Amino acid sequence: MLANRVQPFRAAPASRRALTIVCKDSRIGRAPIVVPKGVTVTLEGSLVRVKGPNGSLEQAISPLIKIEQADGKVKLSKLAEDRVSMSQHGLNRTLVNNMVVGVSTGFEKRMEMVGTGYRAAVAGKELTLNVGYSNPRKLVIPEGLKVTVEKNTTLVISGANKVAVGDFCATIRRQRAPEPYKGKGIRYAGEVIKLKEGKGAGGKKK
Repeated sequence: MLANRVQPFRAAPASRRALTIVCKDSRIGRAPIVVPKGVTVTLEGSLVRVKGPNGSLEQAISPLIKIEQADGKVKLSKLAEDRVSMSQHGLNRTLVNNMVVGVSTGFEKRMEMVGTGYRAAVAGKELTLNVGYSNPRKLVIPEGLKVTVEKNTTLVISGANKVAVGDFCATIRRQRAPEPYKGKGIRYAGEVIKLKEGKGAGGKKK
């Protein structure tokens, strides 16, 4: 379950770019969140609990933000007009919206293994990666996540918690990050690897 308390960030010196970002965050924050059928949202002070077909999540909302629910929608509003509150407005709205999406439709990321003999397998809650080392790398699949393997070299990681999905994908990638000359390794689907020229590609130095 996601139950990390939201911490207000430290305000940086004012700038045109910073103010533009803050205004955008505030516009995002004002948009109501539609709660789809099959999903329930429970508010207990600053704690938000969301439950749906894909499980349940909870998140503590910033004390700078007020959250209300009515007519099948969740609305967040800021308690002050300062820059920190405006930024937290958009951030907290995004957090709650991700919870609603997560428990209803879920999040998914795909990863690809590139290299001779590279392959993956899942057994129970353990992911085994054969990525060119003398011994396979074994990872415990976190609670709430699902990993499937397609054609031995494509991984599909899914779950209700967007942050957890992203974190586990990053952990998988670190087991064999793409090397810069041939691009062998584990990459996100669609990720472009900028390759370097081989040491002898430019000929001998004079």
